[in-house]
Amino acid sequence: MSLNISVKRKLFQVIAFGYSNVHLLNFKGGKIYEGKWKQFCNPGLNCYSCPAASLACPIGALQAVNGSMNFQFSFYVVGFLLAAGVLLGRFVCGWLCPFGLLQELIHKIPAPKFKLKKGFLYIKYVILIIFVLILPVVATNYMGMGKPAFCQYICPAGMLEGGIPLLLTHQELRQTIGALFYLKMAVLIVTLGGCVLVYRFFCRTICPLGAIYGLMNKISLYRLEIDKNQCVNCGKCAKVCKMEVDPVKMPDSPECIRCGACAKSCPKGAICMGFTHKLSE
Repeated sequence: MSLNISVKRKLFQVIAFGYSNVHLLNFKGGKIYEGKWKQFCNPGLNCYSCPAASLACPIGALQAVNGSMNFQFSFYVVGFLLAAGVLLGRFVCGWLCPFGLLQELIHKIPAPKFKLKKGFLYIKYVILIIFVLILPVVATNYMGMGKPAFCQYICPAGMLEGGIPLLLTHQELRQTIGALFYLKMAVLIVTLGGCVLVYRFFCRTICPLGAIYGLMNKISLYRLEIDKNQCVNCGKCAKVCKMEVDPVKMPDSPECIRCGACAKSCPKGAICMGFTHKLSE
């Protein structure tokens, strides 16, 4: 018997979280894994500085290379992101992102739940342009090196997965706590609170990786398609979508994480997800 798509997705998420964070024993001593696998990027968001992390974060890697002396374009990271985006789009966010799984678990905390105002969806694109692409290149120090602005000033995943564990295990780091620490803690608290109240709050408002993959949804090989001949416009798919997408109107919405809830809810089987185009035009 085939697995329910929601169960299958959760298994994928747990497996992805596991392979992304295999060095759990490193939490005890606050040691960061720096082996050969760290030269490869995780398709999802997972902090490089997390003691358990086995792969690099693509956003952090992109900033590190772009912010290097004399500016070097990161062909490997950009190529990796484009390949993942063209192949899967935001399927990565829904099925493979470690921080996406954490957000979904946090959202299960009992509390009032709210819908997100549409204007907040555009914040992640502003963050991508300014903090990931522009500042690491133009805001350089006397040696010509740029700062990884998103990681340094915003990323709540970095604070949760890397900053706090390292501070707990390294007294010398605790002695350096200053304004930047309190800024990052404030961002983390707002993000965690937002994730409790709004489904995937970080994913939808802050994450630059989600912004990149979202732009790829229209061209990705992994598709969500609607059979117009079978659809009866009952609206059930839109009602069950926690990302607040109407699949009938916008099957390629940049907010769709291909979770499959809409396909599961469709009484006519009019929604299909996958690499093959099975539905009639």
